[in-house]
Amino acid sequence: MATAGVPGRFYRCACFCSENLYVARYGLHVRFRDEAQLRRDYGPILRSRGCVDPKDFEELLEELQQEVERRQRLGQESAARKALIASSYRPVRPDIYSSLQDVALAPEFLDATEYSTSPGADLSGLLQRLETVSEEKRIYRLPVFTVPFCQALLEELENFERSDLPKGRPNTMNNYGVLLHELGLDEPLVTPLRERFLQPLLALLYPEWGGARLDSHRAFVVKYAPGEDRELGCHYDNAELTLNVALGKTFTGGALYFGGLFQAPSALARPLEVEHVVGQGVLHRGGQLHGARALGSGERWNLVVWLRASTVRNHLCPMCLREPELVEDAGFGDGFTREEPDTVDVCALT
Repeated sequence: MATAGVPGRFYRCACFCSENLYVARYGLHVRFRDEAQLRRDYGPILRSRGCVDPKDFEELLEELQQEVERRQRLGQESAARKALIASSYRPVRPDIYSSLQDVALAPEFLDATEYSTSPGADLSGLLQRLETVSEEKRIYRLPVFTVPFCQALLEELENFERSDLPKGRPNTMNNYGVLLHELGLDEPLVTPLRERFLQPLLALLYPEWGGARLDSHRAFVVKYAPGEDRELGCHYDNAELTLNVALGKTFTGGALYFGGLFQAPSALARPLEVEHVVGQGVLHRGGQLHGARALGSGERWNLVVWLRASTVRNHLCPMCLREPELVEDAGFGDGFTREEPDTVDVCALT
């Protein structure tokens, strides 16, 4: 049982440095403690995916050891990048660093949010104001940003990409993109988006997943282009809920695909494909298995927001499926707290 801690402080689970390490060439997430454990737990499946030569295994060991070390340094290096960017970077679109205004948001999104905060609002009424992509999988879509705002945000992101300032990887699977907290866009853009707009919607759509009590997030933009990342392997998110908004530019291919919840048998049977529409956001449960098909041509940029509720994750880490072993971290960490919020029945999250 967690004990009381500093109010407002967030933590990560110690499993971050050893669980769910992604090996792109074998399309596999692994747990890594040491060589003996890796051989014991993953030897057969690695051989079936092409890791047959002793040199292949040695290269894999080195890759995993480097990834563990990278994760151990991540918080300190991210804080250093953020400080350097704050002192040295010149935005080309300073307007997007102002607090999020309604003018940036699609009318349909504002309407759905206004309805969700009105007296007597219920799920059936909200569902009339958005697209149900899959009732079974509980995947929804609606316009979030206006096209001019998407263009302004892309202009800023491309300007930062061209700079010689250091850039962190968006996550462990994507190599190209931007961490929004490092660029200084968490406070003016993502936090108000979560607190003022998303939370009322998600309280109705996903009440048992902490939709009404989203108290932290991790937001990043991913980029897909020829010669860079082109597709994304199947995975699930370190989040209770996820928002994925297509920002542009012009591209073909790259559709999202969804299976079932990662705990479910045959979770990837008959995957559902969802095409991107600029300005529109796809909402889904973080535990929903998903990925992205290969990009055909052009460039695709998406804003991804992992939405977290400590009321859920404090009792069960979604990555190691154990009670979290808390480790101090900067900012929102991975959304865990030492406080004791009202209990959510994690056994019901299926």
